[in-house]
Amino acid sequence: MVAEDKSSREYKNSVFSMLFSIKENSLSLFNAVENTNYGPETDIKITTLSNVLVKGQQNDISFVLEDKIVVLIEHQSSINNNMALRLLIYIAKVYERMVDRRDRYRKGRISIPKPEFIVLYNGNEDMPEQQELKLSDMFKDLGVDEVPNLELTVKVYNINKGHNEELVNRCAVLREYSSFVYLVKEHVKSMDLGAAILRAIDDCMRQDILKDFLEQHSQEVYNMLYGDWNMDEALEVRYEEGEARGETRGIAIGEARGETRGVLRTARQMKAKGFSSAIISEITGLPEDEIEHLDY
Repeated sequence: MVAEDKSSREYKNSVFSMLFSIKENSLSLFNAVENTNYGPETDIKITTLSNVLVKGQQNDISFVLEDKIVVLIEHQSSINNNMALRLLIYIAKVYERMVDRRDRYRKGRISIPKPEFIVLYNGNEDMPEQQELKLSDMFKDLGVDEVPNLELTVKVYNINKGHNEELVNRCAVLREYSSFVYLVKEHVKSMDLGAAILRAIDDCMRQDILKDFLEQHSQEVYNMLYGDWNMDEALEVRYEEGEARGETRGIAIGEARGETRGVLRTARQMKAKGFSSAIISEITGLPEDEIEHLDY
């Protein structure tokens, strides 16, 4: 059985990114979503970037698959309607790393893999089976019949239990991962998060759900999932604090004096809720030694 590790709550990877960074799993997932049939011999080059979409969380995977560059994201909280803009920034950084600086200035046209953006949603809010988020929907004063000069489309799939079952069942690992997340959600209704994760891990191994993966990585899975869910709650706390201060964006940097007061209030509230200094520092930007000396 996994013992709770309270010494560190700052995790870079998520269970999703760790599980689907395995070549055969990412291939199976892409085949399921796009209804393709890439075989195990297909070459994949991982191009995942760290701390671009959510600081401190790695809930995304990007990889080059033949002529495509695929960005896969897991969402366990509310769908962010600015995701198209965030992915525009993400893919620009991927291309910047992928294309040699000298090649960008060649006279002849160079070829780059075409992008595909996929979000898998397993949060608690009601969401449609499928939806698309478009960058052009964010443009100011775009005419009804006007063709935008720049577009980016994100496909969003609801993979919660009872949704998109045909898609989920096409990928055994996705089906089992969704079952694992579902069990955590069910158990957390009657016990604290740590106990719920431990119970879900135990249930899954007994039911042969992600058994090999969990047997090898149960401690890491516990740490990562505990960190992910605490990070989501911490971000919500900070957002609520921002709204209370009347900020347009709850987690944006506001006026220096007001922001400092708000950050301190957030840090105190998080500390009172039992968050570690590492997580509080990640969210607020305050030094850990300063957090240690904060009173409630």
